[in-house]
Amino acid sequence: MKIINETNISFMSKSNNESFARSVVSAFVLQLDPTITELADIKTAVSEAVTNCIVHAYKYEMGTIYITVRIIEGGKIQIKIRDKGCGIENIHEAMEPLFTTMGGERAGLGFAVMQSFMDKIRVNSKVGKGTTITMEKSIIRRAKNNE
Repeated sequence: MKIINETNISFMSKSNNESFARSVVSAFVLQLDPTITELADIKTAVSEAVTNCIVHAYKYEMGTIYITVRIIEGGKIQIKIRDKGCGIENIHEAMEPLFTTMGGERAGLGFAVMQSFMDKIRVNSKVGKGTTITMEKSIIRRAKNNE
């Protein structure tokens, strides 16, 4: 896996920073000339992951969200979104559509949305330590140009 380019950002877990994260990641990905659909997919997945950090990881306190975006040889994007929040007790259960620990207006579709828009998603979490979500997506136009 050869990394072509990489950026790292961190920001406070404030809800108005969700759009900032989405914009920064999409601006970085633009160098691969993605389609509008590919870019929209990435922005949606990033929004869901960051929102999970804000709403679930740091529900009772302010914390920091860390994002690393990598462009990998062959036109692949890798996005890691990490928090140092409360962690996820049961990852398998949390990734089930409609599962939510919050109730109310929360639909429990965050992980399902991320999975539907990205090629691959991995979740690592430790209770009391935090969660890392790693998402990958191949940008088709770029991959064809590398052949």
